[in-house]
Amino acid sequence: MRKTYLVAGLILFTALLFMVSEQGCKNKPAKNSQVTEKEDFQFKEKLSEYGFFKNKLNALDPKEGVLSYELNTPLFTDYTVKNRFIVLPKGGVIKYVSDGIPAFPDSTIMIKNFAYTNVEHQKIMIETRLLVKNPKDKAWKVMDYLWNKEQTDAVKHITGSRSPITLLDNDNNKISTIYQVPNTNDCKRCHINNDVLTPIGPKIRNLNLTVAGQNTNQLQQWVKKGLLSGLQDIGSVKQLPNWSDSKHFSLEQRARAYLDVNCAHCHTKGGDAYNTGLFLEYQQTDPNHVGIKKSPVSAGGGAGGLDYDIVPGDAAHSILAYRMSSVEPGTVMPELARTVNHKEGVKLIREWINSLAKNH
Repeated sequence: MRKTYLVAGLILFTALLFMVSEQGCKNKPAKNSQVTEKEDFQFKEKLSEYGFFKNKLNALDPKEGVLSYELNTPLFTDYTVKNRFIVLPKGGVIKYVSDGIPAFPDSTIMIKNFAYTNVEHQKIMIETRLLVKNPKDKAWKVMDYLWNKEQTDAVKHITGSRSPITLLDNDNNKISTIYQVPNTNDCKRCHINNDVLTPIGPKIRNLNLTVAGQNTNQLQQWVKKGLLSGLQDIGSVKQLPNWSDSKHFSLEQRARAYLDVNCAHCHTKGGDAYNTGLFLEYQQTDPNHVGIKKSPVSAGGGAGGLDYDIVPGDAAHSILAYRMSSVEPGTVMPELARTVNHKEGVKLIREWINSLAKNH
């Protein structure tokens, strides 16, 4: 009898083991299953570890799959030379939007390199900034890389830096300054809109250009390469003027384009300077928002004792021109990204203000 119970118990135990094992197999994902959790992007310690460029790293010679791009009107940063690239994930495609920033696929990496021209007319790398669309939460992340003195690599740098440099401006004038490498929070101040980090420069209208030396529009090139979808008629795409091109664009168009790129990332709804009520987007049409006879809200001593952001026909008494002409902390505008006076940009804005009808 005891033997019978023992045999029955063994049979029951074996059956239970089989059931548990089979259930485990059912719950185990298939070996080739595509259902995987997207990983959080992790920034590497050195720029060289990404493999973006071939040959000498500071030559910025892009490898296949690293797309160089240009802008109609770029942000001014102490007369630095900038090289911009986009790296899309394998098979990734940018989706066209009629205005604003196009829809970049998850895992897109935007690369922005800053260099200056020294007195020997050599290009010296300072920093490289990466903006990455994190595949895990679809949010953009930012990181800065500081180049070493040997110009062989750039190392991840979170806390910002002050670098003494002597550079040549557009007229080969020598300028000595302390270049400000931003910390990651500085980057976020400019790149955040309504608490969401986003690219600034590559708006569709700012990418709509024919690259120098080529006969094809940049956006159309991307379409031909299979990197951009949704673009129908290039003739209907809005274009931001080139601020320095007086042959094809009017004084007002160029001035407004300059303000859009250099100021509107903060001076816009949802931007860091939203509380000022001064909105400088190219498409802004409200004279008060643009600053025409508008009293400052929070300029304080930075207003220089002046009464209005823009006095039509009188740049000398306009706060906008005054603050753009300054490099003093508390007065300088933009607050970040420059330590020297952009004489060409200031001249443009002064000419535009002086051209405005006094009864505007």
